[in-house]
Amino acid sequence: MKFIVGLTGGIGSGKSAVSTRFEALGVDIVDADVAARVVVRRGTGALEAIRERFGDQVLTGEGELNRRVLREIVFSRERERAWLETLLHPLIASEVREALTRATSAYAMLVSPLLKETGQVNLVNRVLVVHACEALRIDRTLARDGGDEAGVRAIIGAQMASEERLAMADDVIVNESDLAHLDEQVGRLDRLYRRLAEVVH
Repeated sequence: MKFIVGLTGGIGSGKSAVSTRFEALGVDIVDADVAARVVVRRGTGALEAIRERFGDQVLTGEGELNRRVLREIVFSRERERAWLETLLHPLIASEVREALTRATSAYAMLVSPLLKETGQVNLVNRVLVVHACEALRIDRTLARDGGDEAGVRAIIGAQMASEERLAMADDVIVNESDLAHLDEQVGRLDRLYRRLAEVVH
């Protein structure tokens, strides 16, 4: 049985910065966002269903999914977001499960912003939450993605509240300081997870 850590956090919390550091320590990473892109690649039934629902505006000139346009549509309309989640979550879960079975490291890490909401939490043995204050998360997201503050706040508002996310955590990384502090937290948890994985085996 593979020991799996679920890594989650709100937008802009720094999940990628954390998972990259675990990967550098030899941990196999399965990213639900990558799985989400795989299931809507050009030519998939899911992408065609999305186009039929929302029109050609959600496609790029190359026929790929325009994620920013789709995100703007669904985060402002609850009913459309629910429709999209019903379509995609089972497909993403299947892709994630398959990727986890291919992991060969001492333990594997599933990175998912919607770990609990999608039921992916049921695939993991332990939950690691990356936390940062809202103002810092907004600044990071704007620097990375552009857009406007209102749009980022809408995404944060649509995601699980920080308090609820922290309540489900077995471990927490606070990503509000420098990279040396981040490295220290990751190293400490990597040692813990390797010990736990040995017990499972």
